[in-house]
Amino acid sequence: MLLGALAGLTAAALSAAVVRADERGLLPGGGRRWLRRNHRGDEVTLIEGVALSVGVAAPLVVLDPPVTAAVLLAAGAGALDDLDGRTDVKGLRGHLGALRRGEVTTGVLKIAVLGAAGTVAAAATDRHTSRRSVGAGVATAGLVAGAANLANLFDLRPGRALKVGVLAAVPLARRPPAAAVLGATATLLPDDLRARTMLGDTGANALGAALGAAAAQALPPGGRWACLAGVAGLTLLSERVSFTRVIEATPALRELDAWGRR
Repeated sequence: MLLGALAGLTAAALSAAVVRADERGLLPGGGRRWLRRNHRGDEVTLIEGVALSVGVAAPLVVLDPPVTAAVLLAAGAGALDDLDGRTDVKGLRGHLGALRRGEVTTGVLKIAVLGAAGTVAAAATDRHTSRRSVGAGVATAGLVAGAANLANLFDLRPGRALKVGVLAAVPLARRPPAAAVLGATATLLPDDLRARTMLGDTGANALGAALGAAAAQALPPGGRWACLAGVAGLTLLSERVSFTRVIEATPALRELDAWGRR
């Protein structure tokens, strides 16, 4: 519990420090490079994603180095899409379709890097226990990569992805990766809800990877496979069903989704 609290406090402080550095124009590349239009057409900064990635990864350098590597790989894959990704190719189906035509999109590269992130986390998750097996490792790798991708599918309205992250992190809060997510979220959520900042692929991928790693650490192999099945099911469902439409059509989800926005 103490390690989780330390991870959370460190993540909160470092996330805030990155945001302040951006406000002062101290980050490489300049703030304009990270500006995008949100769903309403308003200009917002994606620096929140960088802040979350740094905030979550930094305390894990000491507490859980393999998860640090997984989080940073996921964030890097997201940054590639944020900064240089094509906007005319959407979803898993779109990127795989482009690959079949011989086009290697940033989305395809992101799939590969997220797979690598999951593999890094899997290689270390059971290293000190008797639960280590090929099956458990595959489930862990899939869960980390799949959760990283799924989190990005919720980053469509202010605060939504972070709220989903909090709901997933609370039962896992004893694990440093989840505690770090909660700490970073506490710092970043207010500006996200005000539509001043957004996670982008950079932050959403890092968020999901950290939570996937925390879930894998907390669950036995069978539980990981069940969790992975849920993640895969939601991902496939998103290819046909709009999460936003489902949320807006469900009163309880609609109220939770809108809470805190201005």
